[in-house]
Amino acid sequence: MPESQPWGTLPPFKRAPLPPLPGMLAALGPGIIFMALAQGSGELIWWPYIIAKYGLTFLFLLLPACLLQFPVTYEIGRYTVLTGESIFQGFIRLNRYFALFLWVLMTLSFLWFGAFAAAGGTSFAALTNFPTGWTPRGQTLFWGYLSMLIFLSAILLSKVVYRLVESFMWGVALLTLVGLLWASANVEALQALPAFVKALFIPATSMPRPWDPADATKLLTAITFAGLGGFWTLFYSYWIRDKGAGMAHYMGRLTGPITGKAEAIPASGFLPGNDEGLAHVGRWRRYLFWGVSIGIGGNILTTLMTCLLAYALLFPKGLLPQGYELAVVQSRFFEVSWGVLGRVLFLIIAAAFLSDTWLATVDAVSRIHTDCLYAFFPRSRSVSVRSCYLIFLILLTAITAATMGFTEPGPLILLSAVIGFVGTVLFSVALIFLNHVYLPRHLPAAARPGRLNLACLIVSCLAYLALAVMYLLTVMGVI
Repeated sequence: MPESQPWGTLPPFKRAPLPPLPGMLAALGPGIIFMALAQGSGELIWWPYIIAKYGLTFLFLLLPACLLQFPVTYEIGRYTVLTGESIFQGFIRLNRYFALFLWVLMTLSFLWFGAFAAAGGTSFAALTNFPTGWTPRGQTLFWGYLSMLIFLSAILLSKVVYRLVESFMWGVALLTLVGLLWASANVEALQALPAFVKALFIPATSMPRPWDPADATKLLTAITFAGLGGFWTLFYSYWIRDKGAGMAHYMGRLTGPITGKAEAIPASGFLPGNDEGLAHVGRWRRYLFWGVSIGIGGNILTTLMTCLLAYALLFPKGLLPQGYELAVVQSRFFEVSWGVLGRVLFLIIAAAFLSDTWLATVDAVSRIHTDCLYAFFPRSRSVSVRSCYLIFLILLTAITAATMGFTEPGPLILLSAVIGFVGTVLFSVALIFLNHVYLPRHLPAAARPGRLNLACLIVSCLAYLALAVMYLLTVMGVI
């Protein structure tokens, strides 16, 4: 790569045959990671908070909020399947100034994601009451820092980083589903089920308590992050790439910085040519559909169960998950209904819910920074991808360890969510121009997207834009 190449540019695409789908079940790992990572702030904290405080008033927004993410996530995956490149590389190709601004915004958004490790620490602290004699804040931070250290060590010692993330997320997803299904068999939850199902489709006619304008950010966070939400949605592209889906088959995979054998990762992507490989386009489209469906569908199921439990067990008592007990309040009612075993089970589920967010986030954000560094500063390409990734991995660990102690986990998560929502509005619109204007010029006719895909994406963009306007008006006191 010549040093004279302008900043913020990538080498031209190369051509290669689109490989066949190796097998649907073997390829669905990114969807499982999506589901497990999505089981974070929206599912465990803010939706239960909204339900516990306002009953079923806002429940009808849950399903639309989750489904809005489908077209956006699908288009993110489509770009990587058809080019092998990450979605951030796509934004750089679309417009380097826009991509630079998005990179800066994303960097600000992820300065505080250590809060998820702290939120997971609330569960470990309640589960063990260790270190003995420490305050709840001290115990929470202790477990948060310990979980970060364990995950960082696992990344450094893994041979292929993606395999570590996928394997761990499979465990989290299965534990969560089984645990919540078992907990939802609670008699109180079953009794509340008819009213709960009705409110999913028919808005409640009255609000059990007056609306608090201070909850506007929490409601926005619950809606926007009903799935992954914000910049987390972009991670799907990186999981698709490391899974080797579609044209990513020709891209190298990131190996562990210490024990893995380094692989050469091409600086640019590959486009399918006019050859027999185009016969596989339909199967790769179905792969994307089912992968995103697993991520969003599984997320809907777990969110519904946490909301049902919040309505049945928290709402009657007026208890809200907040402060350094974000994941503790719910467990008390499990203990009443199921004994000590129920309390322990829920705290383990909550810890898995929240702690895995730090693992997946520190990995994906380190990859994004490496992508952007290579594109915006061409001379940095003299340093290997693995070395750049390691530098960012250590740097992000240090930054999030520092910011984690600034305040309670809740405000930090909310701050990250608001910044991420601005990014969602911006990159959702950018996907229209990237996948439906820029990319089709370089693709064979068989690989170009249809009008239905464009229509669904536009609907999601308009919905996110409307949410942004409503949020601003609420914060300003207009509504």
